Amino acid sequence: MSDSKVQTLFNAIAARYDLLNHLLSGGVDLYWRRKAIATLRDLQPKRILDVATGTADLAIASLRLEPSAVVGVDIAENMLAFGREKLTKRGLDGVITLQSGEAEHLAFPDGSFDASIVAFGARNFADLPQGLREMCRVLRPGGRIMVLEFSRPSAFPFKQLYFFYFRRILPIVGRLISRDPGAYTYLPDTVMKFPEGNDFLTILRTAGFRTVRQERLTFGIATIYTGDK
Repeated sequence: MSDSKVQTLFNAIAARYDLLNHLLSGGVDLYWRRKAIATLRDLQPKRILDVATGTADLAIASLRLEPSAVVGVDIAENMLAFGREKLTKRGLDGVITLQSGEAEHLAFPDGSFDASIVAFGARNFADLPQGLREMCRVLRPGGRIMVLEFSRPSAFPFKQLYFFYFRRILPIVGRLISRDPGAYTYLPDTVMKFPEGNDFLTILRTAGFRTVRQERLTFGIATIYTGDK
């Protein structure tokens, strides 16, 4: 999907985005983010870039690492507005800065960050390889990328139950809550098409990362990918 269509979609559901995430994942998305951020602990990053930050949930989770600055970028201004409101209420707007930006054209000099991260946003990149190359470019040598993304479980019978929920139940619940008929039919489509597992690790290598790794979560519903520059 093009950047403009993704921007329109997420602007439309911004007000209910957090509720939908927590409800539709049964709250497990909070655990996934904490687990993902923990993969950066040994790096002790001081400057972190959160791409496709949405309403800044991952940026907030990254504060567990005690960075000096976190910058979140997203193409959907309505999402950023809700994120800024959240940061202000929590007194975090002095540490986390949110700004408009595309993954494929990051407005930062080479080597600006110690870590570049993205949660549930990589599958929405208009150009996935280019977005990952940009996330690599803005890292310092030795910096690390962390990608948390939905994946597809493979074990019986969880695979069958999961796909039934994902294709049949989730779009209905999401449509009722978000009041957007396309929002949660789009989500399953992007997950089905996203290159996961070793295929995604290959894309990370091509984008300039080494020592690439993956960790499957919750029966394979989500996966954490990391790589070093």
